[in-house]
Amino acid sequence: ADAVADGFGCLKVKVGARSLERDVARLRAVRDAVSEDVSIRADANGAWDRETAADAVEAFASLDLAYLEQPLPADDLAGHAALRGRGVDVALDETLATVSAAVALDADAADILILKPMALGGPARAFRAATAARRAGVDPVVTTTVDAAPARTAAVHVAAAIPGVRPCGLATGAALAADLAPDPAPVTDGAITVPEGPGVAGAAFDDVV
Repeated sequence: ADAVADGFGCLKVKVGARSLERDVARLRAVRDAVSEDVSIRADANGAWDRETAADAVEAFASLDLAYLEQPLPADDLAGHAALRGRGVDVALDETLATVSAAVALDADAADILILKPMALGGPARAFRAATAARRAGVDPVVTTTVDAAPARTAAVHVAAAIPGVRPCGLATGAALAADLAPDPAPVTDGAITVPEGPGVAGAAFDDVV
């Protein structure tokens, strides 16, 4: 509720560390606490085996989730493919650290690809992956690896370059105890304004060493 009050229209809830019954109860409580206009995503970080993941998809189907992220271990492309079309979209994140986006797309393993520019080799590679995903009918979502301001701002630019991109996970600066520089793209009312100066953020990073 606090995040929604701060202007966020999309929430992500971690699942997989507790029993499936407790995860369902938590997600239902979140859904009941926010309006139907607020999007909810669940992220299992590869916690389940195929049987549990299938049970989760069945249980989550009535909760109006935007998607379920990484329900199975990263290398289980076939398992993720088998979960699709059962009422909850499937997103891949950690999988893209083990195989290329092209391989994941060829396996029909995802409805959404979670793209972290600094884990994929930089902004250009992340944007190319987003373009390939769109061509395959898969939605890209850009997030960070809880990066400092320079890399985080680069991820903002990648997200801004994708037409009609879904809400992205870029509001991660507050997770850092300290940053490398003042944030040139802060979150205000749940949104980020893309810097328009030269380079990633104009002169904001000139003194970063």
